[in-house]
Amino acid sequence: MYGERVTSVDRPATAPDPHAEAPGHADPHAGPHGHAEHAGPPHGHAGPVGAPWPAGVAYQPVEPDRFTRMVLRLHARAPRWAVPLAALGCVGLGMTYALISDPTQSDPDARPTCLLKLTTGLDCPGCGGTRALWYVLHGDLPAAARHHFLFVFALPFLAWLFIAWAGNRAFGWRLPELQFSPKVIGGFLAAWAVFSVVRNLPWAPFPSLYV
Repeated sequence: MYGERVTSVDRPATAPDPHAEAPGHADPHAGPHGHAEHAGPPHGHAGPVGAPWPAGVAYQPVEPDRFTRMVLRLHARAPRWAVPLAALGCVGLGMTYALISDPTQSDPDARPTCLLKLTTGLDCPGCGGTRALWYVLHGDLPAAARHHFLFVFALPFLAWLFIAWAGNRAFGWRLPELQFSPKVIGGFLAAWAVFSVVRNLPWAPFPSLYV
């Protein structure tokens, strides 16, 4: 009627929400502000991207091929001194080659030769190492250092590392092992790089390092 104040609006009735909580019952997943928090996916089901890997999922290991199985069998059956003996044989072959070939008397372009030196005429970081080894085997350390100073410097450390490893592996010796920090290794590599550059400089006294 005219003059009456409307206090409500008639709306159609809606069906009750079957998931709605009954009065007086609290939602177990409700947060501190009374809103329901979303729970994660149940166990055993993959969640969204970034979710933890599903529990209980296992993959079969990849079977090695025939050659790998043969190598593993030989390694398992070989005596403990076999690997150090093979490494010693490789070192012995290198020394024998240096002694037989006599690199101090060969021509600069004789084969095999350094590809960098053959194409550019520059000494590579390893140039002179074979000649230095030849002089070391003949007891002429000054001549060996003249051809590759860093090789002669590092040779005692390399020899002790090999003896300590081979003795421990073959005979169970507990020799003190050398421990090099990353800074020491980085400093040696940096010195090697500087040595490789300065030995190719054309100004005195650097040409004396050229081999």
